[in-house]
Amino acid sequence: MFDEIEPGELAIARQSETWLLLDVREDWEREIVSLPDTINIPLGELVARTDEIPGDGKLAVLCHGGVRSAQAAGFLANRGRPLVFNVTGGIDRWATDVEPSLPRY
Repeated sequence: MFDEIEPGELAIARQSETWLLLDVREDWEREIVSLPDTINIPLGELVARTDEIPGDGKLAVLCHGGVRSAQAAGFLANRGRPLVFNVTGGIDRWATDVEPSLPRY
């Protein structure tokens, strides 16, 4: 099982805690808008590339709107990854709630 985290909550938490941020969007999406310090693995490649995700710490999973990231978070939690969080509303909500200057698509 995984938890949900609001973009604003994550932005605040990242100021004082170490979080890994996994972006499961496609390359073309990240070319439009992305956040710094992310691990980029498209959802379709996650099964084959899971070992690229460091195994410790809190992990927030991000996509465009929160659907693909929820799938990825569920997959990782089912594989035994602790402290997995889905970013509700994804990068689109991040752009409206946290950084309105970011482009939206």
